[in-house]
Amino acid sequence: MNDQMEPSVLMVAPDHAYRLRLSLGLVGAIWLLGLVGHFTPLTEWPALFLYVIGSIFLSVRYAIRANAWRKLGITRRNLNHAVLWGGLIGIALMLMDWINTYMYYRAGNPPMAEMQTILVGMGFIYLFPVLVLAEEFLWRGLLLSALRDRGMNIHLIVAITTLAYAVNHYAVAPVGLTERGLMALMALPIGILGGYMTLRLRNLWVAVIIHMCTFLAMVVDIFVLPGLAKL
Repeated sequence: MNDQMEPSVLMVAPDHAYRLRLSLGLVGAIWLLGLVGHFTPLTEWPALFLYVIGSIFLSVRYAIRANAWRKLGITRRNLNHAVLWGGLIGIALMLMDWINTYMYYRAGNPPMAEMQTILVGMGFIYLFPVLVLAEEFLWRGLLLSALRDRGMNIHLIVAITTLAYAVNHYAVAPVGLTERGLMALMALPIGILGGYMTLRLRNLWVAVIIHMCTFLAMVVDIFVLPGLAKL
């Protein structure tokens, strides 16, 4: 009887404290590396690399070892609602972004010139969806689920994860402070809306879809709006 019960005991998932240590440990390493890089010729590229690879690796490794995909929200549960609400919210954010960016171009001020150079000139636009997954796995996956299972107030959870996500742009974005600030501001609605919807639906894909819509908005910002603004 005891021999039959041992496998199930071994499969008990690590608790929320372990997820909290994983996420905060990674964030601390990213911010420290970003600070060091800021004062070296490497700039923030090493921190960005650690951010993407570390977020995906730790999240997937934890989910596999603990069989905790559903705990992180990487699940089919409420998937239809996640797609619906993620799409609706994402489209609303896209429209707001296009209006704001169009006004920037009309005023003769390209809003994200340095980021455009990285995305288009260096070809990183094709890897941006991977960055979206990495960000959501860390902030709305590992960290948010750990704080939720700790029993923290949902509004405080959203505030903490959103603020940390926004500040993180200063540690990993290899651009000037002005554009980092713009990206931090753009992160606020993604973090707030993605956080609340993930908590409500217990499904991470709603945040991924919201975030991916902002990526599609950025593609239009770069390739379509400059021409329209000249009309």
